[in-house]
Amino acid sequence: MQKTYYDPADLKKFGKISEWNEELGKKFFDYYGKVFEEGALSEREKSLIALAVAHTIQCPYCIDAYTGDGLQRGITKEEMMEALHVAAAIRGGASLVHGVQMMNKVNKLEM
Repeated sequence: MQKTYYDPADLKKFGKISEWNEELGKKFFDYYGKVFEEGALSEREKSLIALAVAHTIQCPYCIDAYTGDGLQRGITKEEMMEALHVAAAIRGGASLVHGVQMMNKVNKLEM
């Protein structure tokens, strides 16, 4: 297997991030846990959202975590792929809409 910058084993060390600042680490994990509790959205829906966001921000740890979490929650590979395409469309659209800034600058400079 090819070695990469991201070590999948590091995902299991996520909880250790509190070791160097227990107060802030505890606050983060309390918040994180609360966010993923059942609410107006189900835990399943939140997992699918997290998977799409993970792809958008390109976090391999999050992709691993929420792919596994989603499978445990009964999310199908088809649902995962559809969510990924939604994320890709939003990411692509965000890149394109920033083109308006370029167009505005060109129009201003051409005056």
